[in-house]
Amino acid sequence: MSPIVLLSFLIGYFVVLIGISYLTSRGASDNSSFFIANRNSKWYFVAFGMIGTALSGVTFISVPGAVANSSFGYFQFVLGNAVGFVLIATILLPLYYRLNLISIYTYLEKRLGYWSYKSGAMIFLVSRVIGSAFRLYLVAIVLQKFIFDAWNVPFVATVAICLVLIWLYTHRGGLKTIVITDTLQTVFLLSSVLLSIWFISRSLNMNLMETFEAVKESSYSKMFFWEDFMGNKTHFLKHFFGGIFVTIAMTGLDQDLMQKNLSCKNIREAQMNMLTFTVVFVFINIFFLSVGALLYQYAGANGIDVTALRTPDHLFPEIALNHLNIIPAIVFMLGLTAATFATTDSALTALTTSFCVDFLGFDKKEDKNDAGLIRTRHIVHVAFSVIMLLVILVFRVINDDSVVNAIFRAAGYTYGPLLGLFAFGMANKRSVKDRFVPFICLISPAITYVIDSNSVAWTGYALGFELIILNAAITFILLLITSKPGSVGLTEMLLNVDEQGAKQKQTTY
Repeated sequence: MSPIVLLSFLIGYFVVLIGISYLTSRGASDNSSFFIANRNSKWYFVAFGMIGTALSGVTFISVPGAVANSSFGYFQFVLGNAVGFVLIATILLPLYYRLNLISIYTYLEKRLGYWSYKSGAMIFLVSRVIGSAFRLYLVAIVLQKFIFDAWNVPFVATVAICLVLIWLYTHRGGLKTIVITDTLQTVFLLSSVLLSIWFISRSLNMNLMETFEAVKESSYSKMFFWEDFMGNKTHFLKHFFGGIFVTIAMTGLDQDLMQKNLSCKNIREAQMNMLTFTVVFVFINIFFLSVGALLYQYAGANGIDVTALRTPDHLFPEIALNHLNIIPAIVFMLGLTAATFATTDSALTALTTSFCVDFLGFDKKEDKNDAGLIRTRHIVHVAFSVIMLLVILVFRVINDDSVVNAIFRAAGYTYGPLLGLFAFGMANKRSVKDRFVPFICLISPAITYVIDSNSVAWTGYALGFELIILNAAITFILLLITSKPGSVGLTEMLLNVDEQGAKQKQTTY
């Protein structure tokens, strides 16, 4: 497909997003609208938009590509995700709303102390930068190969263009803009995956029922793996429980996705948002896995050598852009662009929010919408864009795996201590030695890495996505060893919040 056509599509796409940004940010470019959308987001917009944010280009490309090696085994992980989302809705969201948080990491300061708070916030910043860089890297290599290589544009410029375009439509309205743009991008994403199934089916001369049967009867459709618990990383229990805790950490303890939930009017709407999102999330992943099975069947029927591809992530773009006609190619680019930028735009906003609140203390300022603070927020926004660019360039040099695997392996190391911190704070009343916490958050991943590198040799057990559970458990144990009795527990904290709220109402009325 012509690079000019694809580039024209990309430009038109961003013109639409920038137009939406202009409409949503008029008269409302203050910090409150940027950070929490004035707590006035409609829950159904948030729920629908979160689908695009949670799925990203990783799901769009890497999940179908990974079908060759793991069949539909990824769905075991998705089922764990669903349980994790329910736990977030019923346990974490009530906590965040009762404490009236802007940054969710301020909970750690209230419960454990200053250094625990800063450690949690820093873990998020590092984790989200790495995860979002992985995701943007995925779409950047596609844009590079199929658009910008035609004009010998360097890869660094391709990534920089993407980040500049994202900054243009998010720097004023922030979350208030993103709630709307992500809703639109999710429409594009879902339409794209459904139309992709239809186009590939037509190319294979199958109707929808024949497509369903072809996927069901294919060698890729095996969904549950119970064999060899010790040595098989895709065993059901490893994927399922890994999915639960990865979701709790990467969603429930992640400022990015929780920031959107906290922009809803009240806890009931936030919970409706999360539960609705969960149902759609499970079904849409089935469609993505089905796309993967169809892609490999198409490759086999048309003599495409999949082993010649650098990674399985290249299969979907290779077929959509080089073997199907112009309409499927545009549909593919629409879905990929929507999925990836829906993730990156909200990530940059969440990173900016966390740094401004957790490290610059915006929430403690008397005038939160002072012109100087808004100017500082813009600088932070640009700085994180530059940091993400640098991380992507490093990742391009070292990555040789499917991006979906790289992201969740990285999450096991980076989010594990964060999960351990929150679990410790909510599970008991003990007080930590606060100054030890940053060191514990560094030691835990190091111990986890040693165990992960040697577990097969030592025990014959191969760690999969449940790596995050091990990391969190080590963090929890080290916190417990260095703690002492006598702190305020979760129940007491919530009771104190209720008492303070009652006093404020008495004072007001």
